[in-house]
Amino acid sequence: MVTTMEAWESGRGGIDVTAAEVSRQRHIEDRSRRQAWAAAEVESILRYGAFVGSAIECHPVLDRAMERARMHIAAMEQAGRSVYNGTVILADRLHRSKGRFDRTWHAPAGGLWGCLLHVNTLLPQSRNLISLAVGVACCEAVREVGIAAELRWVNDVLVEGRKVAGFLIESFFSPRYREEYNLIGFGINVNNRQFPHELLDTALSLTEVLGRPLDISAFARLFLAKLSFALGLLYYEEERGLHDGDGWGEDGHRLLRCWRELSTTVGRRVIFGFDVMKVPQYEATVSGISGSGGLVMVLDDGCEKTEYSGEIRYI
Repeated sequence: MVTTMEAWESGRGGIDVTAAEVSRQRHIEDRSRRQAWAAAEVESILRYGAFVGSAIECHPVLDRAMERARMHIAAMEQAGRSVYNGTVILADRLHRSKGRFDRTWHAPAGGLWGCLLHVNTLLPQSRNLISLAVGVACCEAVREVGIAAELRWVNDVLVEGRKVAGFLIESFFSPRYREEYNLIGFGINVNNRQFPHELLDTALSLTEVLGRPLDISAFARLFLAKLSFALGLLYYEEERGLHDGDGWGEDGHRLLRCWRELSTTVGRRVIFGFDVMKVPQYEATVSGISGSGGLVMVLDDGCEKTEYSGEIRYI
């Protein structure tokens, strides 16, 4: 783990998280989940998701966490070493962070900024649900600290209609062995209070809602434990679908059920676009989420349309 005193000397408190601490948080998650899930299921799901946080790097500052992830993979291969599946790269702040469509992501000290390296061993239909899984994990973590968060398709975490977290998932093939990775980038406004002028009406931090700062390292452990469960659930449901031989059956994928319980998107009037801020395409009413995570919408002429990528804004 990279250590530094810079973040602590800033008075904001730097991120300090270890793999052992995330493992201990998973045990807490195990006990909590057993209140609503069968014990054997929870054990299997968290075993599948135990790769999350297998190794953790903590940096005072990076340009981009996802770029650091690519460099890490390339360097490990060049040295003839294996990359730990589930490696997490964290930074107290990012200098050149980006979101979808190369939008600048404001990432000062006080937020939780990072990337998870996931060796892609999921079937395509499960891999398509990773975007929803990370949103579920973050929304659950935010609710656990006492804030009424909700999800907007695909995985925007909203509080009081304003965005507190966003995620970016990219595929990456390692340069030497061409192994496929999912790079799961995340940005969560935890203790950062100041935003650029253009984000004042749309962004919010957890500390602003609570009226007090959070222990950012504790929140990081909580989020990673929730992510262990959400990603583990993808593997668990994949195994269940293959065993049953007919997919996920009438009840549907349980990750999707978790997503629906946390979201208010279904039934909302929305504007859709692949880059909805710059190029809005059409208005519609959301009627549901498909079994593969697509957004099902009814257009004004009554036609139904399902989108699997893009973004929405509520009207």
